[in-house]
Amino acid sequence: MVDAAGTPPTRPAAAIRYRWTGRAAQQEPPSPPCSAIRVPRSTVSPSSPHSPWRSLTYRSMRWWSVANLVSNAGTWMQLTVQNLLVLQITGSAAATGLSLSVQAAPGLLMGALGGAVVDRWPRKLTAAVSQALLGAVAFTTALLIAFDQLDLGVLMALAAVTGLIATVDGPACALLGNDLVRPEDVPSAIGVGSLVSNAGRLAGTGLAGLAVGVFGTGAAYAANGLSFLFVAAVVPFLRPLTSAPAPSAAPTRDDAMTVREGLAFFARRPRLLALAGITGISAIFGRNYGLTLAVLVTGPLAGGAGSFGTVSTVLAAGGIVGAVLGARLRKPSVRLVGTLAAAGALLQVVAGLSPSLAVLLVLVLPMAVVESVSDTAGTTVLQTDPPAEMRGRVLGVWGTIKTGWGLAGPPALGLLMELAGARGALVAGGLLIACAIGAGHVLRRRAPEPLLLAPHRPAPALSTAA
Repeated sequence: MVDAAGTPPTRPAAAIRYRWTGRAAQQEPPSPPCSAIRVPRSTVSPSSPHSPWRSLTYRSMRWWSVANLVSNAGTWMQLTVQNLLVLQITGSAAATGLSLSVQAAPGLLMGALGGAVVDRWPRKLTAAVSQALLGAVAFTTALLIAFDQLDLGVLMALAAVTGLIATVDGPACALLGNDLVRPEDVPSAIGVGSLVSNAGRLAGTGLAGLAVGVFGTGAAYAANGLSFLFVAAVVPFLRPLTSAPAPSAAPTRDDAMTVREGLAFFARRPRLLALAGITGISAIFGRNYGLTLAVLVTGPLAGGAGSFGTVSTVLAAGGIVGAVLGARLRKPSVRLVGTLAAAGALLQVVAGLSPSLAVLLVLVLPMAVVESVSDTAGTTVLQTDPPAEMRGRVLGVWGTIKTGWGLAGPPALGLLMELAGARGALVAGGLLIACAIGAGHVLRRRAPEPLLLAPHRPAPALSTAA
């Protein structure tokens, strides 16, 4: 599941730029001229600046998309049978939920550390090694299943190892994919990645049943292992247009300090804090449609499983349309993310008041479109706003925050539905999101303009390394 780091090939000459060093904000040297960036003539072809497919004009991006299609298909093959496997071993639904929590725990506890690793080591090497390690875990699981040696303890240990590797693999692959295109084409790369993810999900869930029926449960894990190795084999042949700054040849600070720098940078960046607030409140009260709409359709609207299946299909279609529209963006902003989130929240309020299934279906499509465009815009801001040397740590901190609200969201929404019902939860949640975003906008306009990275006297250099 992969989501532009590096210095843009060209930047406005009049812009004042500062590079975050952890000690002081120092002015960056001027960017090299375009002629200094060697881009093979066959690597990129002309394309409309607003085409959603413009990222695919880069040869390496085409290969990366194919690799991720294969990887997503393998991942969804494994996810489709994973819960079934836990149930077969334990016969307990609680154990199934526990295995998912164990796999998510490293992201909550060590996300920032994983991002620091991505900033410290070469990105291509990090992505290739992490993919190979994930493949090794999948193959190990397949072998244990084949020899009937997999028990709950081993399964939980493998889930924890998978989650730990993912804290590095997630930001590494996301930033590597963005390195393959120019900064203005990052929204297209993210939109295409979303489409690839949806296509891989459809293919993987379909292939999982075939593989398990013919070869058994372990076949899904083996197929996922092969998909990881395929990605690892493609990575060395990719040719990034930009690259992350090389780590210091003589680092003088330990990993803990590096992680603290990432946390401090995120905490003092108002754009990132605003993005986290908007995305967090939307994720908790506005995007768990699998829960709220399921209760609404089967309850007040008196529909059945088939009706909710129709709603889910419309949601998926809207997500695809939104990914295409989001890929047309060039320089999205936090304000755009907030506007889209507020619009989606108001649509959610109206959906909560729907008198019939037909009216709900009419509203569900724009809800999904707005959500998908907002996701693309927010991801672009997150991955391009920080300086290149901080992006891994920023994504690591974001992973921790996202895991936190992912764990807190369903229980909070479930409690709200217990108190107010499905309609009340949709209406109250939507109003809460819209009011919070509106209040944040008003406070932002009244607050004095912050000096985000004002230059100040640099501290004495700790080393002579560049």
